[in-house]
Amino acid sequence: MLHFHQLFCVHFPHSTRMQSLQVDSVQRWMEDLRHMTEVECMCVLQAKPIGVEEDSQQGELIVASGVGAGDHVARNNLQTLLRRALVVSTELGKMFQRLEKGRWQRVHSTAVRANCHVRSLVHEYSAARSTPPEMQKYEKSLLEKCMELTNITERCLHTEDEFFLKSMREAIHEILTDVSDSFSNMIDMALANEIRVLIKQIESSDSIHTIGSAISNLLSLTQDGPQLCSIIAKEGAVVALFKICRQDRFRDLYAHALRTVASICCVEEGINQLDKVDGILCLADILTDESSVEAARAEAAAVVAQITSPHHTSTQHLASFLESMHDIVTALIKLCESASCGEVFLLASAALANITFFDSMACEILLQLNAIQILLQACKDRQRVDTPYSKDQVVTILANLSVLEQCASEVLQEQGIERLLLLLGEKPSSSSPSEGACERVQQKAAVTLARLSRDPDVAQTAIQLKAVPRLIELCRSPTERNNSDSVLVACLAALRRLAAGCPDSIEAADHQQLIKPRLVDSFLLCSNMEESFV
Repeated sequence: MLHFHQLFCVHFPHSTRMQSLQVDSVQRWMEDLRHMTEVECMCVLQAKPIGVEEDSQQGELIVASGVGAGDHVARNNLQTLLRRALVVSTELGKMFQRLEKGRWQRVHSTAVRANCHVRSLVHEYSAARSTPPEMQKYEKSLLEKCMELTNITERCLHTEDEFFLKSMREAIHEILTDVSDSFSNMIDMALANEIRVLIKQIESSDSIHTIGSAISNLLSLTQDGPQLCSIIAKEGAVVALFKICRQDRFRDLYAHALRTVASICCVEEGINQLDKVDGILCLADILTDESSVEAARAEAAAVVAQITSPHHTSTQHLASFLESMHDIVTALIKLCESASCGEVFLLASAALANITFFDSMACEILLQLNAIQILLQACKDRQRVDTPYSKDQVVTILANLSVLEQCASEVLQEQGIERLLLLLGEKPSSSSPSEGACERVQQKAAVTLARLSRDPDVAQTAIQLKAVPRLIELCRSPTERNNSDSVLVACLAALRRLAAGCPDSIEAADHQQLIKPRLVDSFLLCSNMEESFV
């Protein structure tokens, strides 16, 4: 995703899908070391690339591994470019900091290093690929500015004139800003150039292996942040990926392609591209196609979860979503019911949770499809609901469904109040810290209980099941709610709802502090309360 730089309003986590993309930190450090070249060596080598394999058809960069002179390792152009860019950006950032502190010796040495790294990057990339004309202009200007930066910082080493140094600081800051902007533009152009190569492979190749490799490279790039996702989207990746998902001969690539689409759609440009190619119709087709493998349907659910996140400011794409909503909601609840593992359930339920936020019709559809029974039964199956994140999705859906009057009877029938009380006791495990998810589970369980307790039967059942003592404990004990104010407010609201229907269920002392005062006064009392209580 998730994919997902963050991803859904319902806090859809990265889970195991992201773990497969992570690289061992020591391995990553060893790889980065190859690009952290000594300045003296670079000066001697005239900032030439360490080596380029002449017969390489792909034009991949070859960088010395440090094990031996003949030991060369082919590096992917994109990853090498990103690592080099990170090194240069780090050096430029150090220069800004040292310039502000007036550490002229360090400013100059950093300028020399940055100059060498920029020249190395430019020469390596030019040797590996033909540079577009517009990018060549940036390269030439950037190299000139880097040299100017090196020369002007050297002049500052040979004087102690404060007036001169002050004027030089302003000049250097201006040049450094220009260098940073030019470097950023050049890298964006280089990345766009590489991305176009990958997209061309996806569009023109008939080889599943070639297309799969290109998709993998795009997916890897999406993990480097939203700015790169925007570039990928603008170059037409979403369009190319949906072309793959509309061809039966590439069915084995559907899941891989959709996972990449979900990652790209963390930015508005990606969603806009999806809307232009009627991507929602394609998602609906895959979700409702019983012959589609579970992995493909799960990744389609991930895309739905991404594009329906309330975090997105643009809602234009939701108009076309409404046309297919009934089919999509039906397919998603079926996927929740048949999910073979926790990850699949998480993706499907995250999508449903987001959908229930923006259209009440979705809630009515879910009630007709026995969603309450399906979700509460799933909570008893640890193979499907195995983390606080999954429970967060379930209780989010229940909270949104609970605004409908007919929801109460179905929850009672499925012993849902017992489940809500269990969710009120949710705590993070030591092996998997998830305090944030647990807080959200507690808060939404209390909200759901408060909404459902409008029904006298629900309120009576909750009181019989000792919901009141647990709610009071959450209000009075900060550690029970992990010092969460949102949980406190939700529990106070639920208590007041139960007290309104059954005043005798709450003792006089609790009533005096938690029910009788204004909500804000009770909140302030509990939020400032010491841990011990009777």
